[in-house]
Amino acid sequence: MKVALLAGGFGTRLSEETTIKPKPMVEIGGRPIMWHIMKFYAHYGLRDFVILGGYKVEYIRDYFLNYRANECDFTIDLKSGGVEWAEAVAEDWRVTVIDTGSETMTGGRLRRARHLLADDTFCLTYGDGLSDVNIPTLLQTHRSTDAWCTMTAVVQPGRYGSLRLSDDGAHVEGFREKGAHDGGLINGGFFVCEPAMLDLIDGDETVLEGQPMERLIQRGKLASHPHDGYWQSMDSLRDRHLLEEQWIAGAPWKVWE
Repeated sequence: MKVALLAGGFGTRLSEETTIKPKPMVEIGGRPIMWHIMKFYAHYGLRDFVILGGYKVEYIRDYFLNYRANECDFTIDLKSGGVEWAEAVAEDWRVTVIDTGSETMTGGRLRRARHLLADDTFCLTYGDGLSDVNIPTLLQTHRSTDAWCTMTAVVQPGRYGSLRLSDDGAHVEGFREKGAHDGGLINGGFFVCEPAMLDLIDGDETVLEGQPMERLIQRGKLASHPHDGYWQSMDSLRDRHLLEEQWIAGAPWKVWE
């Protein structure tokens, strides 16, 4: 199963870092936050990644093209260009990086990757959020419904819009703006999707969290997977500092050895 990562936004609220690199490449514990997300999925056996780049996508390309050289000792013959690697990298990942356009919205980015995702169920998440959600349980929730998309629903006080769920909590029925003291559930990313949902995205200007989600709701095809464990997005420098502190203290999202 493939994992698509949304990694193309400008990250304007983290401009202290994102003037020189895309937000998913901002480091936590000396590694890009996207690396942490990928290590998390790989722990559960999902190692085939599709990175939906845009803003400064060349930074992401360079990172993975030079990954082995930056991780391993090597000997290089400067005349022939031959390289002898002292060891293999630990990550047995397959990584596809595509440029979905710097101005493309989240839905448009996903639509541009439909040729890579149209054959089977796939996971999708944002390149700036960490969690300890149990992926096998999330997949089980998705498979127990006839939904085209299952969204992880998390609790986060403050500035996000919250979800309106069905009485049994199994389906999303709508979205609403969130008050400052509202503890309702929000979209936490960590989606499981069917290729059919790609047909609900009109074009580059489509925001995934807008019309496509509303269309899923209208069809009764948007399910929820409530998660009351750890979840944290990196929307500001304060968030980055918090994640750095959590990494040092023993990161809740570090499920791998």
